[in-house]
Amino acid sequence: MAPLKALREQLGKLQRLAQPYFLPLDGGGAGSGWQFLLLMVAMVAVVVGTTLLLLTGAVALSGAVIPELQARFLPGVPEWVAGIWAGPFGKGVMGCFIAGVLAFVLLRHRLRQGRWVPWLLLALIVLLILVINGINVGISFVARNIDNALVAYKQDEFWKIVAIYAGCLVFALPIRALQSYLVPKLGLLWRQWLTSRLIGRYLENRAYYILNPNDESQEEIDNPDQRISQDANSFTAQSLAFTVGVFEALLTFVSFVIVLWTISSQLALVLLSYSVIGTGVIVFAGRRLVFLNNRQLKLEADFRYGLVHIRDNAEAIAFYKGEDVERREADRRLGGAIANFDRLIVWSALITVIQRSYDYFSRFLPWLVIAPLYFAKEKDFGVFGQAGIAFSQVFFSVSFIVNNITELASFSASISRLEGFQTKVEKISGLISRAEVTAASPPAAAAAGPASILVEHADLVPPRSTRRLIHDLSLSISPDQRLLVVGPSGCGKTSFLRLISGLWSPESGRVQRPPEGELLFIPQKPYMLLGSLREQLCYPQSPDRFSDDQLRHVLEQVYLPDLVQRYPDLTVKQDWPRLLSLGEQQRLAFARLLLNGPRFVVLDEATSALDVTTEKKLYQLLVQREMAFVSVGHRPTLTEYHDTVLELDGQGSWRLLPAAGYSFGLESARPG
Repeated sequence: MAPLKALREQLGKLQRLAQPYFLPLDGGGAGSGWQFLLLMVAMVAVVVGTTLLLLTGAVALSGAVIPELQARFLPGVPEWVAGIWAGPFGKGVMGCFIAGVLAFVLLRHRLRQGRWVPWLLLALIVLLILVINGINVGISFVARNIDNALVAYKQDEFWKIVAIYAGCLVFALPIRALQSYLVPKLGLLWRQWLTSRLIGRYLENRAYYILNPNDESQEEIDNPDQRISQDANSFTAQSLAFTVGVFEALLTFVSFVIVLWTISSQLALVLLSYSVIGTGVIVFAGRRLVFLNNRQLKLEADFRYGLVHIRDNAEAIAFYKGEDVERREADRRLGGAIANFDRLIVWSALITVIQRSYDYFSRFLPWLVIAPLYFAKEKDFGVFGQAGIAFSQVFFSVSFIVNNITELASFSASISRLEGFQTKVEKISGLISRAEVTAASPPAAAAAGPASILVEHADLVPPRSTRRLIHDLSLSISPDQRLLVVGPSGCGKTSFLRLISGLWSPESGRVQRPPEGELLFIPQKPYMLLGSLREQLCYPQSPDRFSDDQLRHVLEQVYLPDLVQRYPDLTVKQDWPRLLSLGEQQRLAFARLLLNGPRFVVLDEATSALDVTTEKKLYQLLVQREMAFVSVGHRPTLTEYHDTVLELDGQGSWRLLPAAGYSFGLESARPG
């Protein structure tokens, strides 16, 4: 039962990932899943009906326009089509066609926002597969007639049949080419939609901040960059490849089993038994590949991240001369990837041996079964060729999973990683939304006003920790107040800033914050985005919001006139974290702050790399703009820019003191 349970879980993950592009999930209920399956069946019914109508129209048109060519290249086809319409099969197909159209009409309200496009492309792909399969079945009969004509020395008949065969090839080649284009094209559109959706969920409600990609113990959320880019690409491409492959295999199986049954029921039964047993053996042996592929993806991503970490911290590593340490860590990560891949090679080789054996022994079966019938003169010689074609087609369809077991293992691993990431991000987003609703109190908001920071009886405990940094904190910061947060290292100063900025939620109590856009956080090491100087200054606003003169003026205000001279073109893109010193980055962050113009500013040692004179001038700019600010710092000169000091001891205790006369250097000695 365990394998069946695992299969159901994997199919559920596949549905949650694949269905939304074609049909919204409606909260993930089972009803939407059945609707999705209904539409898939309806699409096939519509395509089969369309194929029959197109075939009927083509036969009628060729008979009316070029009857001589129809008689030569389509012998017996008009009578066969007429027989379909006269029998129950034709009526059944058209009934299913009408029902399929009605299903799409009834669910048309669920197919908005461009969701008709993937259905139309998928239907066109299925139509092409049906046409190709029909041509392949026809070619098997053509090959049989060619062999019989050769054995009977019928030259005229031989060339006539060869002309029919050439016509089939000319007709099939552009259809195959179109199918080869449409499948990856649909995959590309799907990848664009899915990746955009994952990025949106990842950036929603600060889920990207809560996830900790550097924590190797958090296996289900490791390497989100790889999951969004590489796994999403792999999933969409392989999903379509397997879906199209399975449908084509099923259609081929049904079509050519009928052909084989008309030749010999014994041959059909022997083939089915051999294929089912062989497939079962290889699927059982290939289960280990799923685990090894999943682990390989993680280990490769960890190794790549280690190399990126060296690149991003090259200067610090060079100062410490830490090359040996970094080499050992890189070797450790590489060693894990190599060891796992070595096991993957062993299992892949084992699967390959089984696959080759399975393929080689299958070549003898048609001869062993048909030869007695031929020697008994019950079958003509052309049956050997037709049976070989039909056998190879059925063998291919039944062996589809066997031939793709390695890709299937990789596909299963990408499903687990991608769906696990999506579920985790959505869970985090939901928890943050509920926490923000709980933390915001209407009475508190009314008491504090529309633009104030109010903390009521808050306990602060960092995420994934049990240490209580602050206990029962209550304070308010109005638009005309300026608060300085002090205390020994590790006491929770930056954690307090995260609390009032909304990055962390209190374990208990309430925090009321200003409206969005009225509060801006400036860390000690400012964020430098991948973009131009204009985009750096305007972030997170639109880069078109300010003129060049405004940007140059604000750079002069924060004492960066040389930056204007070095880069007169504000649209130039550079590696700013490497080009600018930390002091220049901090001044650029103040320029960004002045352009955004929030009413509240949170500064986490935002002037630590600046001299005292420049620090004073920047704080004076904030005072002139009548901004309220909360600062963390260790310099005694900071007290003159603030009116209140919040002193923390890291054990939960705290004190509010007047800034005037406050003496630095004593806070660590005071009892909590």
